[in-house]
Amino acid sequence: MNPAHAPGRRPWSRRLTALSGLLALVATALVGAGASASQAAPAAWSPKPSPMTTPWTNQVPVDKPLPEYPRPQLTRPDWSNLNGIWDFAVTGRDAGQPAAFTEQIRVPFVAESALSGVKRKITENDKLWYKRTFTVPSDWNGRRTVLNFGASDWQTTVWVNGTQVGAHKGGFDAFSYDITPQLNGGTNTVVVSVYDPTQTGGQAVGKQRINDVDPHPGGGIFYTAASGIWQTVWLEPVAAAHITRLDMTPNLGDSTLRVKVQAAGAAGRTARITVSSGGTVVGTATGAPGAETAVPVPNARLWSPDDPFLYDVRAELLDGTTAVDTVGGYAGMRSIAVAEVDNVLRPVLNGKFVFQTGTLDQGYWPDGIYTAPTDAALRYDLQAHKDLGFNMVRKHIKVEPQRWFYWADRLGLLVWQDMPAMDTGKTPDGPARTQWEAEFHAVIDQHRSSPSLVMWVDQNEGWGQYDQARIANEVKAYDPSRLVNNMSGVNCCGSVDGGNGDVVDNHIYVGPGNTAPTSTRAAVLGEFGGLGYKVPGHEWSPGNGFSYEDQASTAALNNRFTGLIDAIRVGQLPAGLSASVYTEITDVENEVNGLLTYDRQVVKVDTARVRAANQALVQASENPAPPVTLPTGLYRSLRVTTPGHTDKYVRHYDQLAFTAVVDGSSPAVLKSDATWKVVTGLANGSCYSFESRNYPGEYLRHKDFRVRRDANDGSALFKADATWCAVAGSGGVRLTSANLPGSYLRHIGSEVWLATPGGTHAWDQQALFTEDTTWAVDAPWAP
Repeated sequence: MNPAHAPGRRPWSRRLTALSGLLALVATALVGAGASASQAAPAAWSPKPSPMTTPWTNQVPVDKPLPEYPRPQLTRPDWSNLNGIWDFAVTGRDAGQPAAFTEQIRVPFVAESALSGVKRKITENDKLWYKRTFTVPSDWNGRRTVLNFGASDWQTTVWVNGTQVGAHKGGFDAFSYDITPQLNGGTNTVVVSVYDPTQTGGQAVGKQRINDVDPHPGGGIFYTAASGIWQTVWLEPVAAAHITRLDMTPNLGDSTLRVKVQAAGAAGRTARITVSSGGTVVGTATGAPGAETAVPVPNARLWSPDDPFLYDVRAELLDGTTAVDTVGGYAGMRSIAVAEVDNVLRPVLNGKFVFQTGTLDQGYWPDGIYTAPTDAALRYDLQAHKDLGFNMVRKHIKVEPQRWFYWADRLGLLVWQDMPAMDTGKTPDGPARTQWEAEFHAVIDQHRSSPSLVMWVDQNEGWGQYDQARIANEVKAYDPSRLVNNMSGVNCCGSVDGGNGDVVDNHIYVGPGNTAPTSTRAAVLGEFGGLGYKVPGHEWSPGNGFSYEDQASTAALNNRFTGLIDAIRVGQLPAGLSASVYTEITDVENEVNGLLTYDRQVVKVDTARVRAANQALVQASENPAPPVTLPTGLYRSLRVTTPGHTDKYVRHYDQLAFTAVVDGSSPAVLKSDATWKVVTGLANGSCYSFESRNYPGEYLRHKDFRVRRDANDGSALFKADATWCAVAGSGGVRLTSANLPGSYLRHIGSEVWLATPGGTHAWDQQALFTEDTTWAVDAPWAP
């Protein structure tokens, strides 16, 4: 989002049935086996009061919160969840392990959050320490034990029984350690330290900033930091030779699923992959670990937002004919590319263009900050998108847990995944660049098999920007199966466009503005909207919220929002726009741009109305209406179509535009005033300008919203103000401003104005808006 526009800067649908086989197991049943790994919560621990309470705040178990299996595309039946109450301490950044852990924290909620039970500011001078005991279930004997972290922000070091087993840098990627050599056969102790300098370091931070954890004024578009462990920690037993990752890429060209079975200790082994549906095998193939194996999926049922069908996948690591390791997963068969559609470059899903309408999703929670309180909460935001008619979500400079991607895959949402940005206004040094790129590659590897993920967004609005073109090329080479966006908001904030990638991406507030495709890139609107409405009793810091454009009521919010979506449908979609991202799905701290409140307790907009607007937009892309054309070089008169006023025409009088009754007995001067020559648009050859019949060289233009007749002064502003784009209307045409798309030529009280649906002016009133902005292009009164 663009900091120039707000203080401190910026600023539910078809229920799917449970999938069969492995998917159902993943979704519901895998909830941390091995009760011996549990650690009962001391009576002294309790959560802190949350600034706002979500519907799930009080549903979080003390022991084993987030009990669902955390890695749905690589599942094993045996595992132990280590989430729950850990001993905790905070020391100076350079201190060693403390002698005593005097506090407790509920993992995996960050120290700044209420759900952690700590809830205080962590600075660059602090180091976090975690400690707990566990025992390994006896039926794991003979297998290796792996300790897994979904994510920990930022520099994490791990000891087991006093021996360091590993160290990791990165806040958004998973990491694991084989801790078998350190186990003692009884009660084991794990200690974790985390150092997180947030924006004072050089690493990827996204929207995190070191701020007070209690609600406060300010903060702008940046939010509370999230330090330490913030995703599930768990143990699992594996064979000495075992599978570490499944890289799955659908290939619709030959109806195969291309699979690389990544494995450890797999020399001399083979991999067997089986794809099935409803328990019926549809294809199987065998290949070498690490090599791409083509598994036939004949007559594939394609994955799409309308039909998010997922196949079950089983991968086995074979020693001869014996399976030494078996994992489960799932895959969707779909393709994503950029192609010409009616001479316009557009993204195509499964070979067809469908407009991608989505929201900006920050992924913050008032109770858990970076971590959703429950899996149901994690799903909720995505289901809200579906219920509101969106088919896409842009995950904004944060990377969610793998279960979030599972829900996007299962519910059917196209995902644009941002790589979290480094701090704004800084040029990253060599080590920072090396770390950022390594983490980007790790994030790609971790999520490359998710069918919902269709585009990588490398950088945003120039934040920590460098080497845009090189990075985009490297990301495309590393994952050629997806689109790449080298810079979201190339028109904003000093950002530098690398000039490559698959899309050109503008940010326009409130918008929708004009974003044009090029010969090599499709046009997308990476951010727009930012309409604000404060709901009393549901504000993070009451009275301190901000937006790009405040709305006076929910009615105004509904009118303005649907007006923006309609403007994209009737104007920008035909002009070449292929996707749009509305800011944003929920309020976040002091941002009140959300369609939902930050606590997810209130849906601010009319769900049915918003869904209808989004569905109309998508349907218009799938079944485009023929373009509206006007007769250039000829004189015409513009007649009102509003019932009761159909004898009135647009005329000029003392340079202002009015509507007046014109008939055969009208004086010649009135007939001449109501006649206009239709010419090619002064600022846009695909649109039109209207030249006065009796004042040649003077045109119908808007100025300060009032429409008037003025002489062409040759300026770019005049030409834009005097250019109108024709779109279809019921019983006529609608004329939208070329430089203020979504605003229309309207008559009201016999005056002619530039009006915006949902706008705040008297001439924007909702009553008869469509009728008043629809014109019949009739034969001229003065030929």
